[in-house]
Amino acid sequence: SQVDLFPDDKCATPAKLTWKLPKPLGAPFTIDKLEMDKGGKFKLEASKDKVIPGLKVECKTDLADFNKVVIVDTYTGIKDAQCIFEFKATKPMDFVAEATYDKGATTCGLKFGAAVLKGGLPDFGARFASGPFFCSLMATKGLSTFDVAASYKATPEVKVAASCQATAKGGLGSAQVGAVCKGLYKVKVAMDGSACVSLKHDVAPGFSLLGGLKYGSKGVTYGCQLSIE
Repeated sequence: SQVDLFPDDKCATPAKLTWKLPKPLGAPFTIDKLEMDKGGKFKLEASKDKVIPGLKVECKTDLADFNKVVIVDTYTGIKDAQCIFEFKATKPMDFVAEATYDKGATTCGLKFGAAVLKGGLPDFGARFASGPFFCSLMATKGLSTFDVAASYKATPEVKVAASCQATAKGGLGSAQVGAVCKGLYKVKVAMDGSACVSLKHDVAPGFSLLGGLKYGSKGVTYGCQLSIE
């Protein structure tokens, strides 16, 4: 737990008082978080696992407005799948639902809200990860906006990546490719014609120098930064 000992303006790092109470007084649920800030405002998060096999129910509230109480149901009773249904206690039709399924190197999922009951389309996502290769696809805004990303670890020290965004009406909107070496040297080129490079150098233990240069529509810009860790 943590507590704000000096609540006046001279305290640069105000803290909060936080408790976690597993099964308080023998209750059949767990208080995952009971938090009070220096203004006296509360946050409470409680949960009950295995309401039925595979179902966990969580409740979140500020202990002030019942209309802000949020219920989260998480179901994992189907192998390799997870379903989450989140809604307001006083407005169950104001909800967000999502489902994901893992099969080997592939994960796919859907996310939707109440708009789907009026003919709206859910968001869709999928990713594939195998060895040094990773790629992902996101289709949002009624399956009208698409984000694609991919990366490949060519060597233990070199990683290359690319991403793009497109819309059903406007086509390809943006794209970029980049590479990073040893986590110190980076280069990126974008579809708009801009390019940037950066270099990080460890001057001494705890001191590092970061320098960068960018070429774009406004010409060349550059800068450097000294970091003390």
